[in-house]
Amino acid sequence: MLKFFFTILLLANGVLFAYQQGHLETLMPSGREPARVSNQLNADKIKLIPPPATGARAPAPAAPAVAVAAVAVQKPVEKPAPKSEVAACTEIGNFNREDARLFEAKLAALALGTRVSKRPIREVATHIVYIPPLPDLESAENKTAELRRLGITDYYIIQDNSSMRMGISLGVFRQEEAAREHLVRLSQKGVRSARIGARSVTTSMVAFQLRDLDAQMRDSVNRISATFPKHETRHCEPA
Repeated sequence: MLKFFFTILLLANGVLFAYQQGHLETLMPSGREPARVSNQLNADKIKLIPPPATGARAPAPAAPAVAVAAVAVQKPVEKPAPKSEVAACTEIGNFNREDARLFEAKLAALALGTRVSKRPIREVATHIVYIPPLPDLESAENKTAELRRLGITDYYIIQDNSSMRMGISLGVFRQEEAAREHLVRLSQKGVRSARIGARSVTTSMVAFQLRDLDAQMRDSVNRISATFPKHETRHCEPA
């Protein structure tokens, strides 16, 4: 029995060896070389086509033409900024010596420089606020010292040959109303002996001329001028 199986195994190995060596291709084709080559049909007519060159690129498809409508964008018209109105020349006056000093000090804070100037004015006044004549010059000088202690500096001793000689002038005015208001202010400071009289006097006054002021400067000047209500603001010819 063992001999029979051994014989079968030996035959199977022999058949397998013959198949691997290609001796059985006619009975059992394996598709291996060289039998596969010999079975090809018209092998001599086969042509190899070379692959395309790697550097060449296929032409890109033409992009379709697109008509673009040009849209005109209109920019808004810019309006020029409004120019600041400039006052050519403004005159404020007329100031006596004391008021002129105060007004000028307030203008100095605005740093107007050459835009401000002073103009002397000769003015005829017909009303005088004064202290009646004193016995002599020494008495008049003592009275002026008392006025200085009260904070009053705008005065002078009358020394002409009129009936008011050795009296003390405290201000002259064209209008009686202005003289009365000045008398009230003096009374509030402690002056009790002053009064109003008629006297034609030519006095030296001062007017301030302001040129080329823009709106902001003009507003600042107007606020200062408002603290001197009895002085007028008027137009003047530019220099």
